[in-house]
Amino acid sequence: MKQTNRKLTDVERDLADLLKRPGNKEMFDEYGRQLELSYAMLQMRKRKKLSQAVVAKKLGTAQSNVARMEAGNQNFSLAMLEKIARVFGKKLVVEFR
Repeated sequence: MKQTNRKLTDVERDLADLLKRPGNKEMFDEYGRQLELSYAMLQMRKRKKLSQAVVAKKLGTAQSNVARMEAGNQNFSLAMLEKIARVFGKKLVVEFR
């Protein structure tokens, strides 16, 4: 990692301390993956110029659920990820590395 001469901010220092505690890094990484999915869904919807209501109808769910998904406030089941992929004409790929 490249060294810099800048000082850590309070937030960076607090985050570093928090991530040292058992289980926190795993939880942080898991939430990060969820946010990546949420952001990808939002970007696909915007590229297609679809409203949340239209996407919700295609998914068979409520608009408020789509809003929660895009905000990262709802977990994605594999079945829902498959539906989302179909709505946007994508192929869902799940892999272990």
